[in-house]
Amino acid sequence: MLQPGLTHEITFSVTQEDSARAVGSGTLDVLATPIMIARMEQAAWTAVAPHLSPESSTVGTLMHVKHVSATPLGMDVTCQAELTEVDGRRLVFRVTAHDAKGLIGEGTHERAVIQSDRFVEKANKKLSEG
Repeated sequence: MLQPGLTHEITFSVTQEDSARAVGSGTLDVLATPIMIARMEQAAWTAVAPHLSPESSTVGTLMHVKHVSATPLGMDVTCQAELTEVDGRRLVFRVTAHDAKGLIGEGTHERAVIQSDRFVEKANKKLSEG
């Protein structure tokens, strides 16, 4: 059962592949905002996945995040998600990211609980629509 308070952390070392230059979100060799956000999402879905039925999953529906400090290549970053609200199928998380020097990102993230097969089937219908 999904209850507020569930948490999960993802820690990774920032590589060249994680840089703004590499992912196309900028020209600098620092942690790219889209990578930070993806790892925040990973922490969120990982926090709740063990509590879902095998037929269910979650999908991201909203991300409201500030990236407040740059992180150089080679430094470790920890992204944490905490489930703060369960409203039917809607899940709300507080997400944060820290490097060795402190907070680098924070905000909220929402996910929806879905039935995996139905969701993929609906998405794939787009391929056959005229």
